[in-house]
Amino acid sequence: MKAIPELLIVENDEMTLEILTILLTKENYHVTIAHDTNEAIAIAKEKKIDLAMVSIIVPPRSGFEVIKFFTTYQKDVPVVVLSTLAEEENTVEESFLLGVADFIAKPFNPNELLLRIKRLL
Repeated sequence: MKAIPELLIVENDEMTLEILTILLTKENYHVTIAHDTNEAIAIAKEKKIDLAMVSIIVPPRSGFEVIKFFTTYQKDVPVVVLSTLAEEENTVEESFLLGVADFIAKPFNPNELLLRIKRLL
């Protein structure tokens, strides 16, 4: 029996969380939500995560802290950045320099998002 992939979503926007949860659950992914960076790192330390989706603007620190955690301690976990900051070149560049697997601008196309997740898993 194939294991259900565990996705960690690090996001503080409730509407985005609701959309992602519905979309990903419908596609048979197990979704764990972290509303802030501290919660995200705590979850990642205790759960086996298959893919992390991280928003850049997440209190109390930056989503970059979560990215650094995964790219330092759990290098096998692909990290996808979800950000409204895509138009800011340095955000995209910094994300890829830290080792993220993909960068998706919000608002996102649900079908494209699912295809990118499937490709990474």
